[in-house]
Amino acid sequence: MSQPRSGSVKQVSSTANPLIKAVRALHQRKARAETGLFLAEGHKLIVDALEAGWIPTMIVALDPPTEAVSALAAKVRALGADVVFATAAVMEKVARRENPQTVIGVFEQQLADPKAMGPGTIVALEEPRDPGNVGTIIRTADALGAAGVILIGSSADPFGVEAVRATMGSIFHMKLARMEADAFRAFAASRKGPLIGTHLAGSVDIRTVTPGASRILLMGTEQSGLTERMAAACDTLVRIPMAGKADSFNLAIATAIGLYELRRGELTAG
Repeated sequence: MSQPRSGSVKQVSSTANPLIKAVRALHQRKARAETGLFLAEGHKLIVDALEAGWIPTMIVALDPPTEAVSALAAKVRALGADVVFATAAVMEKVARRENPQTVIGVFEQQLADPKAMGPGTIVALEEPRDPGNVGTIIRTADALGAAGVILIGSSADPFGVEAVRATMGSIFHMKLARMEADAFRAFAASRKGPLIGTHLAGSVDIRTVTPGASRILLMGTEQSGLTERMAAACDTLVRIPMAGKADSFNLAIATAIGLYELRRGELTAG
């Protein structure tokens, strides 16, 4: 088997460099959609990606690099990724903030076929709007051993910088899919196991739901919850009990509670 080509090495000191402009553009959803690429900021996220089998197409690193970043640059270059060493001023422009991370990776987006998600619990989100919530839910799904996360319809981009940052590396471990509403309902109807939706009008306490090997936990938008048509497609509508004056939970918090309750009998303390 042939070895992958070594990536190139460049040094950049100008924000007008075309390569830097292309990387900066990935902060925009349109550019991510057109290129199929996204940014992951920080040494930890890039190491997490490598451990999960994701190889960046490029990394941009602060010049001069730290010892750890130098070692990382050598590793990804040997795997075929290009390495760009940039000045602090360029790094700030790439990251769009002061005091940026010392290394930023450029990766190809990967989406899964929902049918390949296996028999475990899937988290499905109907048009979530907040990228921080999306990223946090991906991280929570990873922590609680979910089979995957499905984003339904028009949702916040899970590959946006804010969402990726909120995943804390779980973007590289969790199977992620996008589906339109009709396709999702057909998938849920064909999948073994119930579709469980959370709803303020739900008559079933989520703590009483019988554990099962294959379920989908369906969550609605931050503002209005599930649409009527999606709620009607559910086998069970559940509620999460509340004791205070707030009328609802934050979406990421509600998803964490719901997924934990559905997974509680399968989790171990080890």
